[in-house]
Amino acid sequence: MLDLPAKDDGIAGAKLAIEDNNTTGRFLNQTFKLDVLNGDVDELIKGATEKVAAGDSFIIADLEPDALLKFADALAGKPAVIFNVGSPDTRLREEDCRANVLHIAPSHAMLADALAQYLVWKKWPNWLLVYGPRPEDKLLADSYRHAAKKFGGKIVEEREFKEPTGSRRADGGFEQVQQQIPTFMQGAKDHDVVLVADAGNLFADYFPYRTWIPRPVAGSAGLVASSWHPALELWGGTQFQHRFKRLNSRNMRPIDYDAWVATRVVGEAATRKQTSDFKVLSSFIHSPGFEVAAFKGVATSFRSWNGQLRQPIIVGTPKLLVSVSPQQGFLHQSSVLDTLGIDKPETKCKAYTQ
Repeated sequence: MLDLPAKDDGIAGAKLAIEDNNTTGRFLNQTFKLDVLNGDVDELIKGATEKVAAGDSFIIADLEPDALLKFADALAGKPAVIFNVGSPDTRLREEDCRANVLHIAPSHAMLADALAQYLVWKKWPNWLLVYGPRPEDKLLADSYRHAAKKFGGKIVEEREFKEPTGSRRADGGFEQVQQQIPTFMQGAKDHDVVLVADAGNLFADYFPYRTWIPRPVAGSAGLVASSWHPALELWGGTQFQHRFKRLNSRNMRPIDYDAWVATRVVGEAATRKQTSDFKVLSSFIHSPGFEVAAFKGVATSFRSWNGQLRQPIIVGTPKLLVSVSPQQGFLHQSSVLDTLGIDKPETKCKAYTQ
């Protein structure tokens, strides 16, 4: 019940950014508006095609990976840019990238790298990797394997978690879990951290405080990497959080933040170029000179090789910010932000090089 999304999940962040865009727009005779489309992917394609034909060229999409690809392909060649705020799937930035999609949501690779940097910085390099049976769990596990190799971590053992976690609503359901998790974890090789890869957040929350030996849990539960945290107070975050809460009577979630950034990208480009011309704005947003302030302490921008927004990543517990990655000591030849996620030399994305 604690994880039920709000009805305006993501939309609330975009609405706040519309207010912000219009605050600046009043001085430049610019007005921004937000229309919301719901439905299955075919309905969304039809509605978006009509909007684009009417001159609305910027789309914020909260879609599953396959739906996003179908949506992007249907709009290919049209004057439209799609901002992905709903899917962290790394392949959407790599082998399945699309030239008309920019990614605000951090990829699984970025999130895994952010967490791995912190664990290595803490000198907790030995990880027991637990992953779920679904294909997306295994893709997330791949991101942790890649991060371990990249930053000097070591996955000492891997275990696939297949078993049901019992009935949470039945009397005694917690007792089943209380016995099941430690039994599953029994006999593991010595490790510093249990790293759980559960892309759908179906079982990871059962692991903290139930492992066979006392070890911290990270990944999909316990210590988690994300684009935003409701406890962030740095870099003007307190004022930003309060404005969101006054408008929506709830805390800002990562998807709200991602949708806010996407909307602000359009507003920032329109302010800088003082035009609503799609070609001018799109070209500027994709250019090396584009930056947008995002309450992260540094200006954020898009990677030229796969359209991913480069940004610091929050590492925290459910109630507290613990750290922010990139961590000190992890260097890059051009931007330390590019230590998070897939770097240019290793990208598989072809759409952005054509």
